[in-house]
Amino acid sequence: MYRLEGGLVRRHQLPLVGKRIRQLRKDRNLTQADLATRVGIQQSDLCRMETGEYKVSLETLFKILNIFEMNVGEFFHEVAPGQISPSEAELLQAFRNLSPADQNEVRHFIKFIEQKSRRARRKK
Repeated sequence: MYRLEGGLVRRHQLPLVGKRIRQLRKDRNLTQADLATRVGIQQSDLCRMETGEYKVSLETLFKILNIFEMNVGEFFHEVAPGQISPSEAELLQAFRNLSPADQNEVRHFIKFIEQKSRRARRKK
């Protein structure tokens, strides 16, 4: 536990921003060195941010969001109920532009990826 202004905070809550950065970096097939160079920080500092050892400054977070072409709401998964994010809208439009046969193939691919993801989570 850590003591922060006015109360106690569980240790696992501090690295949430870092975990999200790591997830997004890996989703985009970037190494820590790649992202750190693009952001203008040391790879070791990025590593510490991802593990929650260092706090991510707002300046650094905004640089990362710019690289990932995201806004703060998307980063924190804050999309109003019933609304879709810009990236989801882009996917939906691309899906709609496909032929019915290709749309069906995309559906099958998504099911395949979901099953693969579930198996990977079970192994952890």
